[in-house]
Amino acid sequence: MNSNNDGFFKKVGKGIANFFKWIGNDFKEIGVTFAEGDWKTRLSFLIMGFGPILRKSFAKGIALLAIEVAYIYYMVSFGAAYIAQLPTLGTVETHMDPNTMLTVYGDNSFLILLFGLLSIFATLGFIFVWRMNVRENRKEELLIRNGHPVPSAKQDLLSLLDSNIDKTLLALPLTGIFVFTVLPIVFMVCVAFTNYDKNHQSPSKLFTWVGLDNFKQIFSFGGSQFGNTFVKVLIWTLVWAFFATFLNYFVGMAVAILINKKGIKFKKLWRTILVMTIAIPQFVSLLYVSKMFANDGLINSYLMKWGVISSRIEFWSDPMLARITIILINLWIGIPYMMLIATGLLMNIPADLYESARIDGANAVQMFFKITLPYMFFVTGPFLLTQFTGNLNNFNVIFLLTGGGPYQGYSDSAGSTDLLITWLYKMTVNDTNYRMAAVIGIMVFLVTAIISLVVYNILPSVKDEEGFQ
Repeated sequence: MNSNNDGFFKKVGKGIANFFKWIGNDFKEIGVTFAEGDWKTRLSFLIMGFGPILRKSFAKGIALLAIEVAYIYYMVSFGAAYIAQLPTLGTVETHMDPNTMLTVYGDNSFLILLFGLLSIFATLGFIFVWRMNVRENRKEELLIRNGHPVPSAKQDLLSLLDSNIDKTLLALPLTGIFVFTVLPIVFMVCVAFTNYDKNHQSPSKLFTWVGLDNFKQIFSFGGSQFGNTFVKVLIWTLVWAFFATFLNYFVGMAVAILINKKGIKFKKLWRTILVMTIAIPQFVSLLYVSKMFANDGLINSYLMKWGVISSRIEFWSDPMLARITIILINLWIGIPYMMLIATGLLMNIPADLYESARIDGANAVQMFFKITLPYMFFVTGPFLLTQFTGNLNNFNVIFLLTGGGPYQGYSDSAGSTDLLITWLYKMTVNDTNYRMAAVIGIMVFLVTAIISLVVYNILPSVKDEEGFQ
């Protein structure tokens, strides 16, 4: 375990060192381009595309010049003002004019943060394009010095469908990733350092930066009720993810072994019955099951009718019983997935291994622990990790069964069965406590990332891909 961690940290350190080395080499290349370049290249450092246009590479040069003009226009007319307001997130509040009795709208902290970040990303994108401009000038100069012609506009355009088709295909998806994934994530991280909540709602009220105050609140376990609630929810999230992953794994495997056992009849029927539980949308099945286990639901009603119990079982009112019930119901949902996966894998285990073990006197239990289980762990290790991290963020099961309740002994809108992800949802939708919801979102990411990185580096299938033969 220690050696694996040491290897992981060495890789991280090496990656950081290589990054700074790459940065240094890039600055060196820029300096060499300026020092050795002609006046066209040097002027292109200021006016992008100037060199290619003069070298008659018009399409490339005009495109670079258009990007620079568009960026300057955007920053002068729009972006620069938002970046200038980022340090304060606005200073003029919306208020009522006492003379006209009309609403005078002030700064909007939400838009300032959003468009300020967008402008920063636009600036980073412009720097990237500027670097491409410098590299292109260097490339064209070297071609001319070596007696080669500069590619024409037609050749440049055709290259986008041939040698550079990867750039053509990735341009739109990468833009979408930055706009719809990276920008919202960075925005959420920034919100965690503000006081954006129900008392500071834009545009009527401004919100501002508060530094690490929100994180201090979540880690003040002794004096902060919020910190105590966070610890309880985090512990239950990890316990839930553990049982929801490994119980489904082992029980699903056992069901697959049982159905595949020689002599079992109607195998297709049993598999079909199990698969039907996942064919019905969870929105329907889990809501129905939630009503079945209610105090006045079918389970309590029939148990009392048959004389099995004398008083109703409070499945959703008792915190511990609610958690156990959720884990058991999740078995009903998760077993079919694992049964299908295990069925395919079990059929791929060479029969010779079992035959050799049987000749050597091994019984069924020994063959399971020496052959079946090691093979399954080896092949399904990454799947187990995926399932565990998925269960850390399993919103459907918790929210549709209990809504996070019961709420005894909890505060800050959290309940006994709430996971971090469902608690985050409540803080966002019900309480509009965006600042703490953003902090919880960061914590969910950190917990998931740390567990994934540590476990991934100790998986046998990752360390030794050829290990199981």
